[in-house]
Amino acid sequence: MKEINTNEKSAFIAIVGRPNVGKSSLLNRMLGQKLAIVSSKPQTTRTRIMGVLTENEVQLVFIDTPGIHKPKNELGRYMIRSVDASVSGVDACLMVTEACEDIRDTEIKLIEKFRTMDIPAVLAINKIDTVNDKAKLMLQLALYGEMMNFEAIVPVSAQNGSGIEELKDELKKLSQEGGHLFDEDTLTDQPERVLAAEMIREKLLRLLDKEIPHGTAVVIERMKTREESNIIDMDAVIYCERDSHKGIIIGKQGSMLKKIGTFARQDMENFFNCKVNLKMWVKVKEDWRNKQGLLRSFGYDKNDFED
Repeated sequence: MKEINTNEKSAFIAIVGRPNVGKSSLLNRMLGQKLAIVSSKPQTTRTRIMGVLTENEVQLVFIDTPGIHKPKNELGRYMIRSVDASVSGVDACLMVTEACEDIRDTEIKLIEKFRTMDIPAVLAINKIDTVNDKAKLMLQLALYGEMMNFEAIVPVSAQNGSGIEELKDELKKLSQEGGHLFDEDTLTDQPERVLAAEMIREKLLRLLDKEIPHGTAVVIERMKTREESNIIDMDAVIYCERDSHKGIIIGKQGSMLKKIGTFARQDMENFFNCKVNLKMWVKVKEDWRNKQGLLRSFGYDKNDFED
């Protein structure tokens, strides 16, 4: 059993906000490594992703949550439940919004939740690298300051790293004594198969248009390291909802599927630090986003489907 260092502190922090404000990009920037997948499309993050940052005596355990939106199917309802579950069990929240954007109902409801649950919160105003009107940004800072007594309001850019060290310093102030929760070299609690599946799904989001990538799920059916060499053999299945979508994912003479596999394999090899032999198949499961049995088989927690 690990001996507790009385000087060590830690905090569980949920990252919350609307879709596409840069929550996952901000997590990756703070960790200094790409853990959560990112794309320009909303609802990229589907599940709670835990990232661990250990710097000297302070350990911050981040829970990256799906963007808060009005759900249209059972998968969407699962995503919203996962946000609620994450917020209810943390020491503090990091709310992320976009620079110079109007304050919307999502932010107002989150602030009400912080007050009701008496949760300390830090506000990160992201994408300041895109701001031309500094006066509008200052007005946004003032308006949020009037709405709630945040522990801190920090303008940041996940893109270029501006304000990130200041944000981490503010979050560290919320840590509590009692030792670290994880070993110092821990990055996440996500299984390797889940991380690999997410890398493939990110490429689907980036390379495919409109609704098609949102109707896909990825399952790693086999992942085994060869004993005689540093090579991982991996079999992955991409599930989609229509035969027409299957044809688009595969592409002419398999060109799109090959492109998805090439980019995904590059990320995997960088992350796992070894060669990856990736094989992929595409299968159709109609309306899988509304079928609890399929959602569970794809790795979504059954408890989050219960009212």
